[in-house]
Amino acid sequence: MRIAAAQIACVPGDIGANVRKMRDFAARAIEAGSDLVVFPEIADTGYSMPIIQKHATALTEGAVPQLREIAKALGIGIISGIAERDGGAIYNSQVAIDHTGEMVAKYRKAHLFSPPPIEEDKCFSPGNELVSLPWDDFRLGLTICYDLRFPEVCRTLACDFGVNVFIISSAWPFPRVEHMRALAQARAIENQSYVVLSNRVGNDGGVTFCGSSAIVDAYGVTIAAASADREELIVAEVSEEVVRSVRERMGIFEHRRPELYVKRPDNR
Repeated sequence: MRIAAAQIACVPGDIGANVRKMRDFAARAIEAGSDLVVFPEIADTGYSMPIIQKHATALTEGAVPQLREIAKALGIGIISGIAERDGGAIYNSQVAIDHTGEMVAKYRKAHLFSPPPIEEDKCFSPGNELVSLPWDDFRLGLTICYDLRFPEVCRTLACDFGVNVFIISSAWPFPRVEHMRALAQARAIENQSYVVLSNRVGNDGGVTFCGSSAIVDAYGVTIAAASADREELIVAEVSEEVVRSVRERMGIFEHRRPELYVKRPDNR
């Protein structure tokens, strides 16, 4: 399967312009032979909390119906970050749409980034469940940006859900670009799984994003990488045989001792 990660800038508050750009990148992904294209975090409204509070929509409105039409028209799967309004709450969400235009999964970001000036916790409600879905011969695990800092997320998705491809929609800022690269590689290595990371470029509300989108294979080798500051599309082949090979050579899942990991020291 060929997967594309779209690295884009967004126009804050202009859902129409952002969806048009997403359509352009989805068309480029099709031309590159991709079966699935991944977009960054909150790609519909842009990543600015005041703008999100104003423009977030229900999944039956705004960008999602348009993305479903794009997926169906082009015959490509789309996974994207979305600002989801549900009643009085707003969620930092990720939707998965198959090539027929059906929304087959939704994930709500579990770990909200609270340090200023971003303060996601003042805008969003947190999600309360992990989400995976079958895709061709793979199982995808959905995650968003700051989730990458919590290894328990990917470990649980790999061990309990059978995930072998982690999909990360992100709006990661420049000051911590090396953290993002190191963490993405670590999640791939320790779980012997692919990581597909789509990150933002540009500046929203004073936050400058670091690009550097990447696709990392189950050995931890970066097989596609983007620049730090330009819009671009990266594409790579993900192989079930690669996952099988690395897991057969080093059986880390069989060597785990979960009975030790839940114990607490007596002198805590």
